[in-house]
Amino acid sequence: MTEAVGSARTFDLITMGRIGVDLYPLQSGVPLEQVETFGRFLGGSAANVAVAAARLGRSSAVITRTGADPFGTYLHRALEEFGVDDRWVTPVDAYPTPVTFCEIFPPDDFPLYFYRRPKAPDLEIRTDELDLGAIRDARIFWITGTGLSEEPSRSATLAALEARAGAGTTVFDLDWRPVFWPQGGSGSPPGAEQARPYYAEALRHATVAVGNLDECEIATGVREPEACAEALLAAGVELAVVKQGPKGVLAVRRDGARAAVAPVPVEVVNGLGAGDAFGGALCHGLLSGWDLAATMRYANAAGALVASRLACSAAMPTGAEVDGLLARAAA
Repeated sequence: MTEAVGSARTFDLITMGRIGVDLYPLQSGVPLEQVETFGRFLGGSAANVAVAAARLGRSSAVITRTGADPFGTYLHRALEEFGVDDRWVTPVDAYPTPVTFCEIFPPDDFPLYFYRRPKAPDLEIRTDELDLGAIRDARIFWITGTGLSEEPSRSATLAALEARAGAGTTVFDLDWRPVFWPQGGSGSPPGAEQARPYYAEALRHATVAVGNLDECEIATGVREPEACAEALLAAGVELAVVKQGPKGVLAVRRDGARAAVAPVPVEVVNGLGAGDAFGGALCHGLLSGWDLAATMRYANAAGALVASRLACSAAMPTGAEVDGLLARAAA
């Protein structure tokens, strides 16, 4: 395993994983086959989390790959405009930049259609191209479950986690997308049998795990929120964050601290991206040294703001916007 040269700065946050172009309907409540116009946005969970943190004033970078095509050029420009360092975003000649479509049926139905075949470039991240020094030095390093779904990304993700060796905060976004995994046998969700051993290995190196109930079930085999949190702690992390949608979020630390925080009510326009806004705000709270309840309230509010807007990356809130929503909710 070689180490790249030239990590010129220490980042508050480095994320590693999925990137692509989101094409969102500009008509709500319309089936995809009837949509006439779309908005184009930077997308992908790892990229969105980096954008969310940058919008809150944090220095962030993303490790990922795009196609060597116009959409790849667009993603570089978008990252730069959002203030996210793109030095580790490299092209792959063999595969096109992924495109994702969605349908918008508020308040809770937002189907996604991923176009990532024959293979997404972000799954071509390779161990020997990683800047392991920068990964070790980052105050927070963030990886996703999607990065474990195929080689060489799987080995690169696990090598990056091993290189961290307990340095700083390492977040595992459980990020379960069954369409990216081989289909499993009966008795488990599709792909769960293939994914669970790699999730267990990632949890062994992570200090924070974040996921909704479906994602926690893939990682742990249990679904009840309290049981999910305890199972994630037992797997090795110091902080388990279990997102429960309209029931809010449960966060439990190994030292016994816990917070159960209700969601911030908003009129939902598009729920996609709310989890990534939550993630960026979670990182901001951890870096700020806030207590657990304050961090969860802030992350919930950031997610709510994005859910009240159409886009993902372009909708990520500023600190002033999050503070304003929290103030209104408390009034």
